[in-house]
Amino acid sequence: MRRIRACWRLLRVFLHILAGLWIAAVRLPRLQPAGQSAQVQVWSLALLGHIGIALEVRGQPPLLGPVLLVANHISWLDIPVMHAARHCRFVSKSDIRDWPLVGTLATAAGTLYIERRSRRDAMRVVHLMRDALLAGEVLAVFPEGTTGDGLSVLPFHANLLQAALSADAPAQPVGLRFIDKASGQPSLAPSYVGDDTLLGSIWRTLCAPPMVAVVHYGAPEQAAGRDRRAWSEQLRGKVEGLRRG
Repeated sequence: MRRIRACWRLLRVFLHILAGLWIAAVRLPRLQPAGQSAQVQVWSLALLGHIGIALEVRGQPPLLGPVLLVANHISWLDIPVMHAARHCRFVSKSDIRDWPLVGTLATAAGTLYIERRSRRDAMRVVHLMRDALLAGEVLAVFPEGTTGDGLSVLPFHANLLQAALSADAPAQPVGLRFIDKASGQPSLAPSYVGDDTLLGSIWRTLCAPPMVAVVHYGAPEQAAGRDRRAWSEQLRGKVEGLRRG
């Protein structure tokens, strides 16, 4: 039954991605930014439904920018989960741009790409982020720089917080977790860490019983004189608390 359920979900997801490609090519270019954001949010929420994941939003998502969302990173699902809760522009590793189908959708959703191995490219992206924040946009980053096991939060890299400092924009901590719908216990099915392969993680998620993705927003805050390292460490503690809550 698990395999049958997974195959049915896979078919629905594939068709939904094809519909998303059509939306990205035909509909999004004709919409104003607010309409584009709404379309991405609706599409992402439907994607979660096809996979068997319900969305639970706690706290208050940002109504307007500028704000930099700072979240823990568990899975390849984190981006659509956060898009479903509140559309935002992500900063993601440049590899995603070249992923089949997914890269096209990520680009259409306004993703900013960074070459993580290049300090020069990091500065370029920080400048783009600063300009986007000054323009009143909602951005999102995963300061861990990689996916964790979902049971703890890895140390944060502080570099991208410089954009919020330069734009004098607030950062808002966000805690993510996946829980089994029946038991309420943490689910590791969507995790993508260690020896996991992307395809293996996707198949495990499709085979899993119904889950709930919890997006817990904390209060936005200004740097208030803190440098990016001190601010990053304090934000990490708040993200950890939200993830547990």
